[in-house]
Amino acid sequence: MLSKRFTGAALAAALVFGGTTAATAETAAEFYKDKTLKIVFGFGVGGTYGKYSQILAEYLAPYLGAKTIITQSMPGAGGLKATNFVYNVGSKDGLTLFMPPDTIVISELLRPKAVKYKSADFTWLGTAVQSNSVIGIRSDAGITKLSDLKEKEVIMGSTGQGSQTFLMPKLVNGVYGSKFKIVSGYKGSRKVQLAIEQGEVQGLSVTWLSWKSAHEDWFQKGFTKAVIQIGVEKEDDLPNVPMLQEMVSGDDRKIVNFMATMGPIGRGLTVPPGVPQDRIDFLRAAFAKAVADPNFTVNAEKRKLRVKSATGPVLQKIVNDSLDVDEKVLERARAIIFGKS
Repeated sequence: MLSKRFTGAALAAALVFGGTTAATAETAAEFYKDKTLKIVFGFGVGGTYGKYSQILAEYLAPYLGAKTIITQSMPGAGGLKATNFVYNVGSKDGLTLFMPPDTIVISELLRPKAVKYKSADFTWLGTAVQSNSVIGIRSDAGITKLSDLKEKEVIMGSTGQGSQTFLMPKLVNGVYGSKFKIVSGYKGSRKVQLAIEQGEVQGLSVTWLSWKSAHEDWFQKGFTKAVIQIGVEKEDDLPNVPMLQEMVSGDDRKIVNFMATMGPIGRGLTVPPGVPQDRIDFLRAAFAKAVADPNFTVNAEKRKLRVKSATGPVLQKIVNDSLDVDEKVLERARAIIFGKS
């Protein structure tokens, strides 16, 4: 009899304490209230990664109930330094957000020994913009028609092998036969654009968004011209600039197609693996509200940015699908870009 009473009392106590624990469990909203978060990005502060990080920090914080969101620039290796750091060292509590390079999947596929992350392990919250890669060169470089690229060397500036500033010129060299000569080591695309202005280099491959944000006037005044774009579909502003897919065939077109996936990935936000699901859901909902805020678009346009958003689940699918590439195609891509299989 005593045993039964004791058992019943213990069970009741367990239910009470269990109920109390469940009732007082911290929600995601409570976790983020008055917290300080940070957004890490792998490029200089003056480029579009820095600008989108700043505006997202400004608009995301109120929807999270956070005290503030700071931004942290960690340039190096075309964004790989920051990607490796956040994946392996960054906090996994949901207070560190990451804006990956748009080459995150491409680098994993083409340089598996250089990366220390798995793209599919990052959880995407959403992106504010999607934009094609565009190769722009000085108009005095001597390129009057597309075929001139096969005959004349053009010096291209690059931020590193993990960046599209390196990957895209090498890709065009390999599948089209251009003679781009790449000079690496610049700390961000703005530094390369300064080098173009000073005549140190002649061209650069970045998103059309980056070009327009920094030097749209260069194209309007004829100082530079767009010669090739790489993406899923043409930029509205560039109807007469050829897509690289139009210039190649066979396996080379397959290579261009998976390289072009960086366009949809855009300037998005992720969290590293290990963040609790309820916080991911809360972050995704807050991100969607932030980019849908009419003032977000107005202020983005004032900063010469544009808004073409996509949700986290949509981006997650793009990333996962992009990783499914035939090894034969990857071997060809590695050979033409890095000179090895």
